[in-house]
Amino acid sequence: MSLSQLLNQGRLRRHRTSKSEIAELFQLIKRDIQDSKVKGLSSDRRFATAYNAVLQLATIFIYCKGYRTDGIGHHATVFKAMKELLEEKHHSLADYFDSCRAKRNITDYSHAGMVSEKEAEELIGEAEKFLQVTLKWLKTNHPNLIK
Repeated sequence: MSLSQLLNQGRLRRHRTSKSEIAELFQLIKRDIQDSKVKGLSSDRRFATAYNAVLQLATIFIYCKGYRTDGIGHHATVFKAMKELLEEKHHSLADYFDSCRAKRNITDYSHAGMVSEKEAEELIGEAEKFLQVTLKWLKTNHPNLIK
């Protein structure tokens, strides 16, 4: 689904980001990645916390392109937009993050114990890799937004 379609459906709206807004997102991301590694937490919580990090990372791309999500289903919109904003080699990652969104919804709202330790560790690793992808992209495409 194109960004213009998401905009026309009211799932995106125009937004002008700032260096301080991006810096705040990176603070949240770094906190969430660090917190997701706390071994005393359940694998459900660690997974959900790592998921929050990748959600914020994907949000950076949307903000930098002049949009923000709006309305119901904004998490799903983030990953739909991610496929429009990143190179095709990252599309499977957007699909993976969207499947994590669905699993996070179940574990947050319906059933405890749905996430294995392996799944939590995998998402934490992907969050760390995606952080590096995001930083590289930002330095290349929007160096003015880096503090």
